[in-house]
Amino acid sequence: MTSAVTTDTSARPGYGQLLRTPGALGFVLPGFAARLPFGMLTISILLLVQHTTGSYGSAGIVAAVTGISMALSAPLMGIFTDRFGQTAVLLPVVLAHSAAVIGLAALALLDAPVLALAAAAVPAGATVPQVGPMVRARWAAKLEGSPLLPTAAAFESVTDEFTFVVGPVLATALCTGVHPAAGLVTEATLTLLGGLLFAAQRASQPKTHAPSVTGEKRAFALSFPGLRVLIFAFLGIGAVFGGMQVSLAAFSSEMGNPGANGLLYGVFAAGNMIAGIAMGAIAWKIGPRRRLILGYIGLTAAASVLWAANSMILLGALGLVVGLFIAPALITGYTMVEQLVPANARTEAFTWLTGSIAFGQAIAVILAGRLTDAHGSSFGFLVPMGATALALATLLALRAKLAPKAPSRIVNASAQEDVAAAPAEAQAKTQAKAPAAARTTPSPASRNRVNERGMGHRVPVTVD
Repeated sequence: MTSAVTTDTSARPGYGQLLRTPGALGFVLPGFAARLPFGMLTISILLLVQHTTGSYGSAGIVAAVTGISMALSAPLMGIFTDRFGQTAVLLPVVLAHSAAVIGLAALALLDAPVLALAAAAVPAGATVPQVGPMVRARWAAKLEGSPLLPTAAAFESVTDEFTFVVGPVLATALCTGVHPAAGLVTEATLTLLGGLLFAAQRASQPKTHAPSVTGEKRAFALSFPGLRVLIFAFLGIGAVFGGMQVSLAAFSSEMGNPGANGLLYGVFAAGNMIAGIAMGAIAWKIGPRRRLILGYIGLTAAASVLWAANSMILLGALGLVVGLFIAPALITGYTMVEQLVPANARTEAFTWLTGSIAFGQAIAVILAGRLTDAHGSSFGFLVPMGATALALATLLALRAKLAPKAPSRIVNASAQEDVAAAPAEAQAKTQAKAPAAARTTPSPASRNRVNERGMGHRVPVTVD
């Protein structure tokens, strides 16, 4: 029997209707508290290490190692989460992350060499709790087959970006106004408290998919070509985040106002948040693949002029425009996961995308840091331009891989394989025992019935 969506979808999908979904607020609010520290991590590392070493390049290396470690560990964390549950993964992870971040801050204050700081950054990044993908997996499980799913993706992007509005501003204020290590100490504390609070919300967790329990064949998210294309697209988005963080910090220092860095990055993130709100409120008439490509074209064009900014006002305005174009690409990509990847690998898929952003951010931090040290902040802004251009070219070349498939076909693929492999006599026996109503051939009307998914595509409804 297929699972039914209990959410009322008769009204136009919107944020109010989304948040009235039974049980939603129980994981949305703790999820926000648990992911807020993530917006503080990279900028806190950059500011602390730059303070102790005097080099944006060294700070970029340490921050990049953190991001690369997170990118490599995130999919593995997603696999464990799909198999053993969110609470089982979160509890040890948040404890380890808090300890690792405090250790990194202590080493930096002791003037440890960059190599030692980079080594300490490995566990700090590898233990970043994947709260965002976990929240998205809860929405996907609760809204399976609902036109509210794209609205949920937009809402999550807005929530993410709100953390990147508040996080960098808070981290900058703490590092410049309280103590250079205050940002990392606060990040570690909030991660521990927020992560434990979110882990305690067991009722809304998606079911686990351990093969020994469910009998399902394990589906690895990376085996689906559409997800691999999205990973390339998200690498470019991550490069925008990383290049902006380094270059905005350097630009603010060049202008004699280092405290303005948090404000500039906040304006950039605010653009993303505004666009995210609009994305969730619009009833789209074009499909997600076209929305993704159009959004990415706009993002590439906007990122290509950042290097020319010569004043705080101009850079703030350009950063706002870049943020406005990130949301369409980011939200649409996350939304497409529901149609490209089966349910038993969905958390893993979300962590691949989150990890891709982190990896792109890490590489961009290294490159932008080196270019900034050698030539100034304007050269650091070339990194987002080049990265988005490469990602756009990949996206255009492989766009055919993003054609959505019917979710019922994907989710039940392993079950269909099992049926096909079963002996013919066993299938006949099962059919003979089935109720007469279940053996009745569906009418042409029921075979042709379709369900509007709110994503610009019409897909078959699974008939029980």
